[in-house]
Amino acid sequence: MPHQRQIIALRSCLDRVIVGQPRLLDRLVTGLLTGGHILVEGLPGLAKTTAVKTLAESVHAGFQRIQFTPDLLPGDLTGTDIYNPDAHHFEFRPGPLFHEIVLADEINRAPAKVQSALLEAMQEHQVTVGGTTHGLPELFMVMATQNPLEQAGTYPLPEAQLDRFLLHVVIDYPSAAEELAILQRNRAGLRGEGGTPSEAARVTVATLLAAREEVARIHIDEPLERYIVELVTATRDLERYLPGRGGAVEVGASPRAALAIAQSASATAYLRERDYVVPDDILEVAPDCLRHRLILAMGARLERVGRDELIAALLDAVPVP
Repeated sequence: MPHQRQIIALRSCLDRVIVGQPRLLDRLVTGLLTGGHILVEGLPGLAKTTAVKTLAESVHAGFQRIQFTPDLLPGDLTGTDIYNPDAHHFEFRPGPLFHEIVLADEINRAPAKVQSALLEAMQEHQVTVGGTTHGLPELFMVMATQNPLEQAGTYPLPEAQLDRFLLHVVIDYPSAAEELAILQRNRAGLRGEGGTPSEAARVTVATLLAAREEVARIHIDEPLERYIVELVTATRDLERYLPGRGGAVEVGASPRAALAIAQSASATAYLRERDYVVPDDILEVAPDCLRHRLILAMGARLERVGRDELIAALLDAVPVP
């Protein structure tokens, strides 16, 4: 796999810039390698936006950050038709979605009309303005962030849009040692000694597209494919695997979850310098592929049963081949 070394070098470079979030960085690179969209959730100050911007700086591609607010309009994302008085006709002016990597900051602050416009872009890689459809770049991917604390002025993402995200990554506070390293690197940066992605580690769009083809050729044995399907179907038949907890999930994961697990596990194997998937790859990515695709029943929510708790129990209950 001729491009594998370049992608692994890119991943190593990110570690030198972002401290304490290795799983997040793995998932962001997984999104690049699979063409999937990533939803990152975490408390303020945990480097969500910084990690996405650092990744974008590591790629020779167009990048645009969009700060989502309640007064945002669909045209602010897609672009709009502007009348040209000299030519006496309307001309399309593309919006910020016409970049390879789009950072949707605080995505849950945008109203339904904006979410619907973003949904078409995420699913179809196109936008429709004034009855005309415009294609988006081949590499196009959305990396979105949201803050789980604030509820005022937010709009919960609809299930249909959540399902379009390949991964839903939840991050937590760094350890004390990692926080010390963050402090030291920040002070070094103020003195002009901070690290940024080196030019040698940056990759081109052509390299990423070629790497995606290599990831698509990663081998998954049929027993592991059956295991992936069983994990997903287990979310729809919880009682069979977790007796007494069958009513905790109102709606299980869709078939997109199986595709997401297979693609993410292949990308994980690729980053681990293998050309085949092992069970540990599946176990590593399954929680992030399933978390946003389970709709808990009202009783489970009242009892504060967490999705992560149920997913962990399922991973223990479903036998690994």
